[in-house]
Amino acid sequence: MEKTLKNQTAIITGGSRGIGRACCELFAQLGANVVFTYAKSKDEAQELAKKLKTCQCKHLSLQADVRDYGQCREIVTKTLDNFRKIDILINNAGIIKDKALMMMTLEDWKDVIDTNLNGTFNMTRACITTLLKQKSGCILNISSVSGLTGTPRQTNYCASKAGIIGFSKALAKEIASYNIRVNTICPGYIATEMVTALRDDVKKKIIENIPVKRMGTANEVANLCAFLASGESEYITGEVIKIDGGLAI
Repeated sequence: MEKTLKNQTAIITGGSRGIGRACCELFAQLGANVVFTYAKSKDEAQELAKKLKTCQCKHLSLQADVRDYGQCREIVTKTLDNFRKIDILINNAGIIKDKALMMMTLEDWKDVIDTNLNGTFNMTRACITTLLKQKSGCILNISSVSGLTGTPRQTNYCASKAGIIGFSKALAKEIASYNIRVNTICPGYIATEMVTALRDDVKKKIIENIPVKRMGTANEVANLCAFLASGESEYITGEVIKIDGGLAI
């Protein structure tokens, strides 16, 4: 896939860690201009920015809260000021606040919905006018297998991720005639900091339930994102693609 993203401009939310960071690094290696956002991980963002400088591409790091539509508009404005266009949007920013429903507070519910689902709407809405004017673009929304199968103690998270799937399918139909593609990626257990911090016995039980008997890597998800963002997938839109080692079979 060498240079398939050359001169493309990608906005990647939640780009300082995990899947987002892997996407930033790979997209830069493939020649894209990378704009990434982060909420609180300033040290990680600075470290990533230094790494991106070694690639033959331009980049921009922006601290922003995707729950705030005004800040999302500012991300788009700064991207256009620097790069004149937006080719790829990856809505990756997300949080978890796992609790049994009877213990879940309204704040726990709202924080997850506002970040995961409303954040996806905010960034997409902020970008959509530009994409429609260009009559080109690719939107990738990061959901989860939990949005397909449900997971106990994650009613807020599962609702947000299932909402992303419905949002993506509807939007894919709405803007396909403008040469804009929308796809959803549903990772399973990926070995990010959040997952690797689990107790060993919990990780062992998780792996026992995965047919390929291992967790995925952030780089594997980034490779899927790069394929779906490239010209090699021009006939793919409205899809929900699992990358979970067979977990949700």
